[in-house]
Amino acid sequence: MVSIIVVYGSREGQTAKVAGKIVEVFDRRGHDATAVAVEDVDTETALDSFDAILVGSSIHLGKHAKTVYEFVRENRDVLDARPNAFFQVSLSSAVPDEEKQAEAAGYIDEFVEATDWHPDRIAKFGGALRYSEYGFLTRYMMKRIAKDATGDTDTSRDYEYTDWDEVEAFATDFAALVETGDTAAGGEPEETQA
Repeated sequence: MVSIIVVYGSREGQTAKVAGKIVEVFDRRGHDATAVAVEDVDTETALDSFDAILVGSSIHLGKHAKTVYEFVRENRDVLDARPNAFFQVSLSSAVPDEEKQAEAAGYIDEFVEATDWHPDRIAKFGGALRYSEYGFLTRYMMKRIAKDATGDTDTSRDYEYTDWDEVEAFATDFAALVETGDTAAGGEPEETQA
């Protein structure tokens, strides 16, 4: 059994939901896993007491959460000293269109460059539209974004685009990395990991 922390930045809750699913997968495999919102991680959270760390962030208006950038920059030595991974949640990742997928990958590239962190594993997942929870301005902006991204502009309902099988596969792959200590355990050579 290993201890794993999943630190996430979530604005409307989908990234928190993804983090929770990842923790469920680790728990089923017999590990001690916990998910913590990035704003709840403080100096009292002994990150170096965890065997592995995952970091997740949502994308809003083309950017990851500032608090996630800060967390990674401040804790890069701790992250680099153990198995680690990064995942992002966005509408762009939900669209099979090549241009939108490139956009989602570009967000990751920018994050890696800005933080100078090169995670052992990286994943991108589709997010959600929670029109029922948005205020007027946010609903208006998200409807405009959704028109180009998913086409789902009916604000009388919510939409979820996360592929939970992909989330489970990512968590399983990362668990294998932690259990074996082999960054190539997922079947890809270590040097191809971003």
